[in-house]
Amino acid sequence: MRFGPAMTANAPFRLILGSASPRRQELLAQIGITPDAIRPADIDETPHRGEVARNYVRRMAVEKCAAIPAAPDEAVLTADTVVTAGRRILGKPEDRGEARDFLKLLSGRRHRVMTAVALRRGDRHWFRLVETIVKMRPLDEAEIAAYLDTGEWQGKAGGYAVQGHAGAFVSWISGSFTGVVGLPLAETAGLLKAAAAERM
Repeated sequence: MRFGPAMTANAPFRLILGSASPRRQELLAQIGITPDAIRPADIDETPHRGEVARNYVRRMAVEKCAAIPAAPDEAVLTADTVVTAGRRILGKPEDRGEARDFLKLLSGRRHRVMTAVALRRGDRHWFRLVETIVKMRPLDEAEIAAYLDTGEWQGKAGGYAVQGHAGAFVSWISGSFTGVVGLPLAETAGLLKAAAAERM
């Protein structure tokens, strides 16, 4: 892993990013961090019956981290993001119709975005959960249709990408903007510093 100006010491390990998300790679690059390898986790992401969003997103990040093989000189970083409207978990929409339903549900109301970050180095584990409240302005059918035409909703929790065209839909955010994008940078940098300082 290469550390940029946001990090104060050279990492004593190779960083493995357990995500194929280009957004997470771009976010790490913002703070001068380049993973040494990309190894997406392949796990069942089905929520358990009655599982609340906070527990679900934590479980996903931790299970992804545990599922990725790592050498003794490697550290594995994983994350998971969910959008919640009330008690309902809005994951990645399966198709355009579900994305439309998600946007109609979020239109004109507040919702929560939760991103869990897990880091494993040897037998040591670090974890953070970041919650952000997002208010979306009322959207009409034409706006929703035009947004769906961009294809930006694909692979995005809640069916939208705040860093893209959907930024025009958001009235305000209370919390971590980068957490909404998919990786809270302040918290992630803190975990990596803690792991780098740990004597193994």
